[in-house]
Amino acid sequence: MGSKLYVGGLPYSATQAELTDLFSAHGTVESANVISDKFTGQSRGFGFVEMSSGEEAQAAISALNSTEFGGRTLTVNEAKPQAPRTGGGGYGGGDFGGDKRRSRF
Repeated sequence: MGSKLYVGGLPYSATQAELTDLFSAHGTVESANVISDKFTGQSRGFGFVEMSSGEEAQAAISALNSTEFGGRTLTVNEAKPQAPRTGGGGYGGGDFGGDKRRSRF
């Protein structure tokens, strides 16, 4: 299994192909994703890269963290596992129905 890296500080014009090219100089890139806003499609300025081994991931971190890419300074480190998401929001319970004309007594 590979090692997933967080890449922050990406230029908003960065593409997945550019991200793959940047990291492939340091090992085999299993996948590269630039995260974009789901409504506008614009890049959010960060992404994730999965390298084929931990050694390649560490080499990429050492080589690319705090370097400039497209006029911005990159932050490259090991990705943290995504926190589990809880239920779908809402009001959290309570009495929202019923007869509002009832007396409290």
